[in-house]
Amino acid sequence: MLTIGNQLKAARALAGLSQAQLATAAGLNVTTISAMEGKGAATLGSGIDTIKAVMDALGAAGVELIDEGRPGCRLRAK
Repeated sequence: MLTIGNQLKAARALAGLSQAQLATAAGLNVTTISAMEGKGAATLGSGIDTIKAVMDALGAAGVELIDEGRPGCRLRAK
């Protein structure tokens, strides 16, 4: 079962981005991305603006998080 931290890590990998690249794209510090991914099954504890920045950066890379019966991620159709 994927959880949000694991989901973010999988989405970043699917986009072919390093933590540093995702952090730059989201306008965040790499330690923030690392902490978010490191939470695994735990609650992120990140503010909504931080989560939105990461989601926007992943979206710009063509990746979206999904929850179709279970959490996951996929490349968006072009």
